[in-house]
Amino acid sequence: MSGKVIVVPTDVEFVQHLKNAGNKLVVVDFFADWSGPCRQIAPKFEEFAAKYTNAVFLKVDVDQCEETAQSQGVSAMPTFVLYKVQKKLDKMSGANANGLEELIKKHYQADDDDDVQVKGYVDLSTFLDKSGCVCLNSDDEHTLEHGMNKKGGFLQSDCDEQLLITLEFNQQVKIHSLKINGPQDKGPKTLRIFINQPNTLDFDSALRNKCTQEIELTKEDLEDQAIVPLKFVKFQNVNNLTIFVKDNQEDDDVTQIDFLGLIGAPVNTTNMGEFKRVAGKKGESH
Repeated sequence: MSGKVIVVPTDVEFVQHLKNAGNKLVVVDFFADWSGPCRQIAPKFEEFAAKYTNAVFLKVDVDQCEETAQSQGVSAMPTFVLYKVQKKLDKMSGANANGLEELIKKHYQADDDDDVQVKGYVDLSTFLDKSGCVCLNSDDEHTLEHGMNKKGGFLQSDCDEQLLITLEFNQQVKIHSLKINGPQDKGPKTLRIFINQPNTLDFDSALRNKCTQEIELTKEDLEDQAIVPLKFVKFQNVNNLTIFVKDNQEDDDVTQIDFLGLIGAPVNTTNMGEFKRVAGKKGESH
């Protein structure tokens, strides 16, 4: 990446830039030439583009791209909107450089493309509702949060080898595959996976109820670069995912997960239909 800001001259090109960004974070500055605050924060926007080189930085003139500005709910300048895989993630109005950088940091990943490894799909951690993500029987010092980032921690079971993980999404997603890393002895073995459960499962239900897919992991599946594919057709329109870890590779007393990741895509993405509808309304008003 060059780290440069791209000026978008037309509505059609805006949508194309979102598509071309692939898995990368897209940060859009909706600005107006006549706005003092827009001119004030412009150098900082350039600075962030040079600093966060794995993101795409776009500038959209609201007077040139009226349909885009309207469809994205832009009413004050500057407004910054963040996207990933053509889906709106976050929005901020005003020339607050510190606030904008915090927003970028919240969603930015330096190694998006290298980490995902499945073309056309992304790391779904962006779309998790953290308040709805829980793990039963986790050790107090080795929690689910530790197992879902790559900062050196891990998730570990407490009283026995079983874990019951529930993950809630903030929008519907389709899940293509799992990344599940762990040690060769204590790493998970049998997974029973459920989707869209109306209530949180308990261990008995997770053991008895019919699951969406059952997987027996090999030691090779637990290695850093391994991807565990799911039966993709069964994992469409997912609101929540439950993973029951029944046992581990060598019947150890506890199970350890060094990293758990989900690869897929949001169901709804930005499309030209939004812009055509707005443009149609504009035409009717003349």
